[in-house]
Amino acid sequence: MANQNTRNAPGGKDGTRRQQVNARRVPPGAETLDYEERRTLQKRRRLLRILVVLLILAAVAGGLYYYMVRRQYRGVKILKTSEQEDIISTKYVEMDGKILKYSPEEVSMINADMDTLWNVTYSMQNPVADVRDTRAVIADRDGTSLKIFDKKGLTGSADTSYPIVKARISAKGLVAAILDSGDDTWINFYASDGSLIAENQTRIDDPGYPMDVCISNDGVIMMVTYQFVQGGKTTSYVAFYNFGDVGQNEDDRIVSGYTYEGIVIPQVQYLKGSTSTAIREDGITLYQGRQIPKESITVKADKEIVSTFVDEDTIGLVFKNEGAAKMYRMQVYNTSGKLKFTTDFDTAYTNIRLSRGYILLYNSSQICVINQKGEVRFLGTVDGSIKDFFRIGFNKYLLVLDNGINVIKLT
Repeated sequence: MANQNTRNAPGGKDGTRRQQVNARRVPPGAETLDYEERRTLQKRRRLLRILVVLLILAAVAGGLYYYMVRRQYRGVKILKTSEQEDIISTKYVEMDGKILKYSPEEVSMINADMDTLWNVTYSMQNPVADVRDTRAVIADRDGTSLKIFDKKGLTGSADTSYPIVKARISAKGLVAAILDSGDDTWINFYASDGSLIAENQTRIDDPGYPMDVCISNDGVIMMVTYQFVQGGKTTSYVAFYNFGDVGQNEDDRIVSGYTYEGIVIPQVQYLKGSTSTAIREDGITLYQGRQIPKESITVKADKEIVSTFVDEDTIGLVFKNEGAAKMYRMQVYNTSGKLKFTTDFDTAYTNIRLSRGYILLYNSSQICVINQKGEVRFLGTVDGSIKDFFRIGFNKYLLVLDNGINVIKLT
């Protein structure tokens, strides 16, 4: 009996073992803590473990992102093929993360799997498209017809009085069209349903011949670059027309304008927000202002510009790299005029574009993909004669060839 009482007593073997187990469960230094202090200590330890797990997951995700974004590829894998009957007259342009496919007879929206989402028929001789976000205009260059679309299909049509030279669309579906009547030119402004909002006649001597036009994202400002000869020098004039309340009391609604003597400005473009740019023969000029745009900064180029590319976030210039190891130099700027990166390359390209943040270069047999850091992700040849090239998803591209269309991925 005495031995049994000893084994079951708190000070016996079983009691000692229970005390040792309890001691192991209590964090070091916590023997003297009360209940609330121990709970606080346990919560801190659990939080620390969660933070460690999150840091590990973040490190893994960061490593995976670094690998996928900066990885260099060596090959091409065809995911899907579609034969195209009339590849010569059919053209392609990106729109709202999809592809707008258009020809003289029809236009359709296709997705990354080449499924047709909608289709509209028309008749044009020389259709050209301009896209902004979820809106597009297709105009019959040298003809008098234009069609306006959103991501669901046709929203409006217009027949112009004179042949169309160029048509541009805004993010809200408003369209500006340059028309040529022979002696004079017109710049017409249309709503998304095709109704005429305003028309402006221009002359070669005042303010000059319109080279390009674009519209602000809110549809209030129309930006036009004109070219004329003054004192034997080719001169450019960039004008901002305000079609809101601010511009109604100004002559021809011009709220601001800038003259550049001896400079050719063939292209203007609205970027994100209220920022716009004039692509000059010697660099770029940026403007800021929602109602009355003002010149903010000019970036001069020290070499002749051979190519440009632009989207709402980026402006790119390409120069001949005379005397250097590689044939071309690329300089890419943000919307504040700050240099993002410079890179040299040797690809003998015939086309260059920004596509979903990546820079794509290609000729009839080669494609080159450059990421947002200026790093070449892929450079190689493909079978067939290349007509067009787009990025349509994460490591997914649309390759238009002379014998059909391929959806490809880089490997």
